[in-house]
Amino acid sequence: MQWPARILAGWSGLALVLLVVTGCGHHKTTTQLSAPQTAPPEIQASAPEAEQPAPAPQPPVETGRIPITPMPHGGISDEDLDYIATHQPILSEEGDATWYTARKGRRAANGQVFSNRALTAAHRTLPMGSLIVVTNLENGQSAAMRISDRGPFAPDKVIDLTIASAKATGVYRMGVARVRIDVYRTPKPIDEGGRWCVQIGAFNSERKAEKLKKQLLRKYPGAHVIDFAGEHSYWVRIRPEGDNREVAESIARHVHPSQGDAYLTRLD
Repeated sequence: MQWPARILAGWSGLALVLLVVTGCGHHKTTTQLSAPQTAPPEIQASAPEAEQPAPAPQPPVETGRIPITPMPHGGISDEDLDYIATHQPILSEEGDATWYTARKGRRAANGQVFSNRALTAAHRTLPMGSLIVVTNLENGQSAAMRISDRGPFAPDKVIDLTIASAKATGVYRMGVARVRIDVYRTPKPIDEGGRWCVQIGAFNSERKAEKLKKQLLRKYPGAHVIDFAGEHSYWVRIRPEGDNREVAESIARHVHPSQGDAYLTRLD
């Protein structure tokens, strides 16, 4: 069948239009997919929250609780060593050093778990977290460490070292050695402020510790007095109101030796 030339021309034109439209549509899709995609920026929720009821009154925080004083892992950091290398000590003290250990899981006075492997030490009055260098005056060995615990509660001793600190200074094999303590940095003032108590002991029976506790409660009604078991003995701790240093010093002076050895001790 022969189609008229006019109709064939019309069909050819329509086919050409469809081809162009189809080609343009394919080109547009390809361009969009080839563009790089990035995740949209995170959008913070802006919807208003439902109004919450006022919190119920909480009991007052126990004033006797001392905040945890964190230490670098292992006791000493590279920054600590750099500081020591570029500064002079702010205080020096000499006396006898010993070393100590503790049962697994026991917390040191700074609130962290005690570690035999940490370069730390116990001192009665230096602020918790103080950066020090201990030098064994008998062999010249020295090591940097931090104060993380309280003690030693023994006459004529000024510092207790962990096993790691004792080995680093040569005190471990000696047991007791004369040392110099150089203080380089303290997180709190040394000579003012602080929270203080008097620790009395060691008693070989809980009954004696309890007896002293009752006596002290009668004599210092405003103080917080507790008795507790140490590693191998019993102790009494008296904290004057406000952990006041002057009052604690007065108590330490007036406790009779027959009641046990009294040690002025800083808590923070």
